[in-house]
Amino acid sequence: MPVIAITGASAGIGRATAELFLSKGWEVALLARRADALAEVAGEHQTALPLPCDVTDEDAVDAAFGAIARRFGRLDVLFNNAGRMLPGQLIDEMSVTDWRSMVDVNLTGMFLCARAAFGQMRRQEPAGGRIINNGSVSAHAPRPGSVAYTATKHAVTGLTKTLALDGRPFDIAAGQIDIGNVRTDLAAQIAKGMPQADGSVRAEPMMDLPQVTEAVLHMASQPKGANIPFLTIMATNMPWLGRG
Repeated sequence: MPVIAITGASAGIGRATAELFLSKGWEVALLARRADALAEVAGEHQTALPLPCDVTDEDAVDAAFGAIARRFGRLDVLFNNAGRMLPGQLIDEMSVTDWRSMVDVNLTGMFLCARAAFGQMRRQEPAGGRIINNGSVSAHAPRPGSVAYTATKHAVTGLTKTLALDGRPFDIAAGQIDIGNVRTDLAAQIAKGMPQADGSVRAEPMMDLPQVTEAVLHMASQPKGANIPFLTIMATNMPWLGRG
């Protein structure tokens, strides 16, 4: 059975993705901070490995990926999903503490997990694997007042491209899924009303989680020698394409 590690697996996209992969017979390492929530996701699945982990903690990440190697012997896919959002702010209203917190989770956390996964995939026999980073449509265009979130998601695109290039000699593929307006607790405010580029506040169309999780499964299931470097999936009528 193939082995996938999923970060942010205790809720939202990460949890729904973990549940889908478990239902498909994958061996799934579940990484998130809340041990109780991870145990709930794992349930009775013998193929699940809950690993309480703060992705911003270098030692915790290395320990978690070491546990994956010991339990499963290899790692085939990383879904680098953990991230956070903050309420909208103009740049001069944002504290440096909030900025650093966003960068720590959305960028440094992804770097640490990608680093650990890349090292495992490079060393294992046979070498190879796949890293899928969770970007955002904000990796292409910002929302008003999203300076930290948008900056981190643009940086994730650079991370993805470099991983794809540096992974070539080791059969390590890298791709990015950019998601727009999916129904989760984290994104609940979007359906209630969000600031628009024209200064108005409007509720936006949303899509359901299965569309996203099936897309991740599709990316993860590509055969060796094939890769989806970028995939955008979004609510059809969300106000992204077109002029704001």
